[in-house]
Amino acid sequence: MRAYLLVVLVTTLACVSLTPLLREVGRRAGAWTPLRDRDVHGRPVPKFGGVAMVAAVLIGLALAGTVPFFSGIFTDLKPVHGLLTALVVILVVGAVDDLVDLPWWAKLVGQCGAALAVALGGIRIEAMPVGWVPVGSEPVQILLTVFVVVLTMNAINFVDGLDGLAAGIALIGGSAFFVYTYLLTRTIHQFDYSNLATLLMALLIGACAGFLPYNRHPATVFMGECGALLLGLLLSTAAVAVTADLSALEGFRFRNVPAYMPVLLSVAVVALPLADLVTSVLRRTARGASPFTADRGHLHHRLVDGGFTQPQAVAVLWLWAFIVAWGTLSLNFVHTAAALPVAALVLVIAAWVTLRPLLRHRRHEGQDARPAATGSGGRHGRP
Repeated sequence: MRAYLLVVLVTTLACVSLTPLLREVGRRAGAWTPLRDRDVHGRPVPKFGGVAMVAAVLIGLALAGTVPFFSGIFTDLKPVHGLLTALVVILVVGAVDDLVDLPWWAKLVGQCGAALAVALGGIRIEAMPVGWVPVGSEPVQILLTVFVVVLTMNAINFVDGLDGLAAGIALIGGSAFFVYTYLLTRTIHQFDYSNLATLLMALLIGACAGFLPYNRHPATVFMGECGALLLGLLLSTAAVAVTADLSALEGFRFRNVPAYMPVLLSVAVVALPLADLVTSVLRRTARGASPFTADRGHLHHRLVDGGFTQPQAVAVLWLWAFIVAWGTLSLNFVHTAAALPVAALVLVIAAWVTLRPLLRHRRHEGQDARPAATGSGGRHGRP
């Protein structure tokens, strides 16, 4: 555990140090987030924060390569080279998009390229969680992996709309996944506790922890496309890497929980971004628009439009991310019969915290509308 914590610390310090420098580079290069109708921020904010996050991850990964504890991960360098290639791809695509605002299809090509680099490096979906169905075909493994990585990248990108929201959700979900994969590795392997998925989550935790002080409201820098792609890449690659352990998990039960927990927790970690992605695609498709057309219908927009301040909306979404990710993780330690009543109570409280301000705001809007209607009738007269 100390080796992982060292990686977290070094990555955090690297991101804390590099973010102000890259923020200034973004300012001078003209990488500003413009003011649009759908945006919540009230002034232009420089981007390139994601470039600092990628650089911090590369520093943390380089450090891990020198630590004997992680030697098992770096024995076969092909997956590491694939990951490095993917990081370079998203760095280039993200930085260019922050500067010139690439069309959606160009960004999609870049995302597929990064995902393909991961898959060709050997980090692939090798088994499906339902019925322990192995994916024996190499092309199918690659296609499934590319799909999962690109889907997660876009899910994180969609939810990146408020100060600190995407980084906070990734930090919360990544920490839950970090704990699970670490304990899982200790249970499966008797002597070697190094694990690629756990290392990736350590890097993600460090990058998010180092970036959040600058990205919290009011944000002085945004992560931009580069940061969103990075978070999606790390989360999805870690989830895919866990599937390689499914053969070792056959017949295995971790605290009476089925062995498909790695996949279940992977989904739980990105549940909120995925929900926002699905609803956005359905909403835009229903009105005949492209799924990639930006609008102001995301979950965070609805909260802000419903009366929440921006920090309050972020806190509520962080709360739901924590409940889903850490609630799923808790199933490994608490018997289901005991966990369900607690989960029901927590969900009721979270729903009350979320809905009460929205209902109050709607009620106030109704009260404000009635005098306005009466006044209008008085001015123009009634027949």
